[in-house]
Amino acid sequence: MDPGIEDVLDGVGPRLRALRRERGITLAGLAAATGVSESTLSRLESGQRRATLELLLVLARVYEVPLDDLAGAPRTGDPRIHLKPIHRFGMTFVPLSRRPGGVHAFKMIIPAPVEPLEPAPQTHDGFEWLYVLSGRLRLVAGERDLILPTGEAAEFDTSAPHWLGSADGGAVELLILFGMHGVRAHVRGEQREPAG
Repeated sequence: MDPGIEDVLDGVGPRLRALRRERGITLAGLAAATGVSESTLSRLESGQRRATLELLLVLARVYEVPLDDLAGAPRTGDPRIHLKPIHRFGMTFVPLSRRPGGVHAFKMIIPAPVEPLEPAPQTHDGFEWLYVLSGRLRLVAGERDLILPTGEAAEFDTSAPHWLGSADGGAVELLILFGMHGVRAHVRGEQREPAG
């Protein structure tokens, strides 16, 4: 067998184990969701058994990931990324992630308004983390009315009323991480030694 294919196949088990642990699912829970025995799933994850297409399809459906990502298939064909912008509420959202579940990443573009806009806060399930790439963002989140310049970040629960717009009439570009089930971004910095 081609060594490259052998490497891809050897990586399936560890990838399956990491994905299950990342989702907080037990082998018993995964067995119940897929109808595949715990022992088979354990052998797949440990590399003692090769994954069949049938097993990978069932797991891809449960984990809500593309089969190529689950199998770790090498990219082929056109290397360009074809992003399909979504236009909503007068703004443009460019999806940067493809995974159906979990956290979604977007580039968001708020065009310069023709006239100043009054905030119209909305609510929906989830949690959002944002980073202003350019411009000045006005963020209304609950009782707070904030101005975020380029380089500032914020996070908030989207079940509270919130609104995003231009703070000064100019266009704003930002990166957004959005999780449907309250998944929050975690920022870790260097741990400093106590002075003394």
